[in-house]
Amino acid sequence: MKRRSFVKTTVLGTAAAAILPQLSLGHTNPKTENRMYYELRTYILKDANQQSLVENYFEKAAIPALNKLGIKNVGVFTEIKPSGQSTLIALIPYKSIADFESVNSKLDQDKAYLTAGAAYLNAPATASAYERIESSLLKAFTHMPGLELPAKGKRIFELRRYEHASEAAGVKKREMFNDAGEIDIFKRLGFKPVFFGETIIGDHRPNLFYMVTFDDMAAHDQHWKSFGGDPEWKKISAIPDYADAKLVSKITATFLQPAAYSQI
Repeated sequence: MKRRSFVKTTVLGTAAAAILPQLSLGHTNPKTENRMYYELRTYILKDANQQSLVENYFEKAAIPALNKLGIKNVGVFTEIKPSGQSTLIALIPYKSIADFESVNSKLDQDKAYLTAGAAYLNAPATASAYERIESSLLKAFTHMPGLELPAKGKRIFELRRYEHASEAAGVKKREMFNDAGEIDIFKRLGFKPVFFGETIIGDHRPNLFYMVTFDDMAAHDQHWKSFGGDPEWKKISAIPDYADAKLVSKITATFLQPAAYSQI
């Protein structure tokens, strides 16, 4: 069977089919209707050959085809200090859930995409392009409804996942970011956040993801030190309902560097 599908190869296919119609039900909220959706995709790779196949696919086929469809600012990253073969992480932004839902059928009609991506799309089981793909579909936060791109230049990125013990804890943590001012603190202190998103389909739910960026690891350390000592952060985090012990059960941080062709 050919791997002709850009989205169907991920774990989102079946789950999305069940949940997507529900996301458009009910009345729209003017405050939230322009929030973007993000596909956060992690490729598990066993060797450099697989990494080369996936990277060539994004550079030569996927990103150009997505850009033609109006899907801009696609990010592709590798780990800075992988424990083995680096995973490859792709961030694909969509203006609406309808764009996400229709992208596969549109790509399947793009002959240039199918030709440029043939080595990846049609890789046989005996020489697969990757071991597995882990995907999450995220919805942007109300207080940061779209991507914010950092300035051009050499930078490192930190992708953070906060897992919650319950859905209620997730609601409170998003409230802390959106309404209590935590996102504003990140911006004021120069973290230059790229996105914040709630996971609506994916593993380890309930959780949220966000990405921040720094000049280097020394800047990373200094920024987080400043954050921990910030008076406004101390004020917010001292509120009993916002205690990390109540809201966050696990934090996973991954340090990334953008591929040469990455649009983020």
